[in-house]
Amino acid sequence: MPNELVEFIPPAQPHIGEAEIDAAVAVLRGGMVVQGPEVAAFEAEFGTVSGTAHCVAVNSGTSALQLALIAMGIGRGDEVIVPSFSFAATANAVRLVGAEPVFADIEPGSFNLDPDAVAALIGPKTAAIMPVHLYGNPTDMGRLTALAERHDLAILEDACQAHGAAWDGVPVGSFGAAGAFSFYPTKNMHALEGGMVSTGDPALARTLRLLRNQGMEVRYANEIVGANMRMTDVAAAIGRVQLGQLEGWTETRRANAAYLDAALKGLTAVEAPPVADSARHVYHQYTVRVPAGRDRALELLKEAGIGSAVYYPTPIHKLAPYEGSGADLPETDRAAAEVLSLPIHPALTEGQLERIAAAVTGLEGRL
Repeated sequence: MPNELVEFIPPAQPHIGEAEIDAAVAVLRGGMVVQGPEVAAFEAEFGTVSGTAHCVAVNSGTSALQLALIAMGIGRGDEVIVPSFSFAATANAVRLVGAEPVFADIEPGSFNLDPDAVAALIGPKTAAIMPVHLYGNPTDMGRLTALAERHDLAILEDACQAHGAAWDGVPVGSFGAAGAFSFYPTKNMHALEGGMVSTGDPALARTLRLLRNQGMEVRYANEIVGANMRMTDVAAAIGRVQLGQLEGWTETRRANAAYLDAALKGLTAVEAPPVADSARHVYHQYTVRVPAGRDRALELLKEAGIGSAVYYPTPIHKLAPYEGSGADLPETDRAAAEVLSLPIHPALTEGQLERIAAAVTGLEGRL
């Protein structure tokens, strides 16, 4: 049973401050509430994060993935190589455009796509690779980009958890034909809800703008078949406020991670997340491995008032819509049985960090 006398530390804590509220109210008072000047400004400013010349705002991270695939010309008869160790939206976006996700295994350290596993799955129907920068940790884009170029494949980066992450100093979202970001409330920055597609290709950006707005650039002059996946100006206004605080929050997350890394050093029951020298990890999640007794660890942490969570307990290839994939992914299955994410958000106090570290080190010998 959790100790009711101890303050509970939540695993995530979305921030909505007075500045966000004021920005939203200003939009509501102004009357331009959908895909107006705030959206345009947010798109222009987000390029500082994605490192791309063009950003197209939409209503969710899933929409960003789906519209990017459509704009890239991927659909029926195509295969897209994806990780199974991710949120279901990664594979769902592929299915929603009529293509088929092909599941590749992950590296044991990064939790991201293993380039060797990807290479083994490339076939005549493969059209694209969709790496997921899971937990805010960038995939080895040097190896994946070389692989894609060698086989003439497109890359769509799922950067929904990785705002500000980089590989070899290059921002995620700028390596492939496009990148997709999410602004769900628990992300490193949010807009209440929303998404963004990043790209360096002006023609692709224009197609994305048509697709999100019923195929129109000029009202009632529909050029292609599109959908209504626009972002509201309320969301964009909140996103702009959050964007201004993102770098500071990111450095706090990284400092919190460094503190926990030091506290967990030498433990055998809990393994801190390794980070490659080339990676700038932005710690959407601080995800450890508990090789034996992960579920017991969850219980013990809860008793100590420490919120934790498992992302993701069931790999996508074992979910009902994808059970027929026939994928054999030992590293993915092992990760799903061992991972546990600890609080890392920037609202944590020094005292809370000390409590988290003490609770985790206290697992040693109890699992």
